[in-house]
Amino acid sequence: MWVAVVQMHSTTDVGHNRQRARQLIQEAAQHGARLVALPEHFAYLGPNEAAEPPTAQSLSGPLIQEFQQLAAELKIYLLLGTFPEITAAGCKPYNTAVLLSPQGERLASYRKIHLFDVTLPGRPSQQESRYVQGGHEVVTVSLAPEAFTLGLAICYDLRFPELFRVLVARGAEVIILPAAFMMHTGKDHWEVLLRARAIENQVYILAPAQFGQYGPQRECYGRSLIVDPWGLVVAQAPDGEGVIYARLDRQRLQQVRMGLPCLEHRRLPLA
Repeated sequence: MWVAVVQMHSTTDVGHNRQRARQLIQEAAQHGARLVALPEHFAYLGPNEAAEPPTAQSLSGPLIQEFQQLAAELKIYLLLGTFPEITAAGCKPYNTAVLLSPQGERLASYRKIHLFDVTLPGRPSQQESRYVQGGHEVVTVSLAPEAFTLGLAICYDLRFPELFRVLVARGAEVIILPAAFMMHTGKDHWEVLLRARAIENQVYILAPAQFGQYGPQRECYGRSLIVDPWGLVVAQAPDGEGVIYARLDRQRLQQVRMGLPCLEHRRLPLA
């Protein structure tokens, strides 16, 4: 199964972002990708998290409908990662990733569980919970009998290995993690953590990311990755927007799990 991971430099111009996402998705489909994954905040990203982002809407809103039509036209699985999902008037939105089928149906949605509330020395404070509420549900989904079972996570979730362990316990063979990882932490932690999550859980990791400067005090690291179940980097995006590709090989995954059966050797129960 060929997959594509999209790296973007989204801005506050929603129309531009949507058009650019469409172009990159179409490029990926033309190159044979059956599954295409977009980064976190693909349709809107400003210098700081906005109290009222223009893309905030329900799962049945126009943004999702637009890309449902595109997924159906291209006959691909499409991961929209992420947008501000409104569920009730007066409530903060969730930061939600949505998986669409080749028929344009919503297969799954995942609301980011771990919110980025962090103040690093000498850095501006990041308080995602000021504008977003955290989710509670762990999400896996089987694409089809002949394909893979996916697990979904988002950005800061990467630092919580227990989530990945639960995803694998529920059958995940591929985990998609859309992100807008900060430059300051990304340059030291992004690849290390992604490869660690792949190695310890013996899964493929697809990590589409934002890249570039978003105001004077915010920069996203980029370097989108596809990592195999042995922890090898199969593809990495250079700086800038673009698409990277890899073939997910079930035989490769099975060989890794059979050759080093650590998932069968677990002794501590999941909390």
